[in-house]
Amino acid sequence: MSETHRFTNRDHDIAYEVAGNGPPLLLLHGFPQTRAMWRPLVPELAKQFTVVTADLRGYGASGKPTTMPEMSFKLMAQDMVALMSSLGLTNFHVAGHDRGARTAHRLALDHAQSVLSLTLMDIVPTEHLLTHMTTEIAKAYYHWLFLAQPYPFPETMITHDPDAYFERCLLGFGKASLSDFDSDLLTEYRAAWRDPDCIRAMCHDYRAAIEIDWGDDRDDLHRSITCPTLVLYGKDGAMAHLLGSTPINSCFPT
Repeated sequence: MSETHRFTNRDHDIAYEVAGNGPPLLLLHGFPQTRAMWRPLVPELAKQFTVVTADLRGYGASGKPTTMPEMSFKLMAQDMVALMSSLGLTNFHVAGHDRGARTAHRLALDHAQSVLSLTLMDIVPTEHLLTHMTTEIAKAYYHWLFLAQPYPFPETMITHDPDAYFERCLLGFGKASLSDFDSDLLTEYRAAWRDPDCIRAMCHDYRAAIEIDWGDDRDDLHRSITCPTLVLYGKDGAMAHLLGSTPINSCFPT
């Protein structure tokens, strides 16, 4: 395991690890995970890249903002640009999954000069998802609406048994089983999501998606991603089913 480092941006600590040598590659995790999700891939990637894995603000070992506006994707993206700059890496490749992919999408819009290439896994943009919310999407992505309920309702419900709730989140969006997850990684995820401050921050993340990020995306519908972009999603997962026949380039204009 690489040594954990800390970078402070605007009073919020960002926990991160660095491995390898070569072109810089930033990897951003999803909900309800941490940077540990990338650990099985890092040894191979580090043969070709300088790999930076970071916990998003509010997640893992990073700082836990206390207010909803502090959990917007704009601020998460600013964290990552500042982190990479602190390492002397002003231009880098970025790949993200789930919330990390939404952060990466915003990063490519707001800091296009920094992003060499963009890989997005298992998302369509926040604006597209919320604007085209159907009954089917709401059933598959009910957590977007539940976690966005006013404080402290979802926090109170989740705190009664965080393992039961978040393990269901890990398994509920595809065809995975708990045995598919490395036991060491599960131990790290559980340690993070049992923290009431982490639970609050993750709920604020979803509140901000509706209250802030949706509007930010609407304001930027005229803007396109300019770097080479790869969008990936499992053929049997919820994202492929929900996209249906929607052309992917209508979701991610380039």
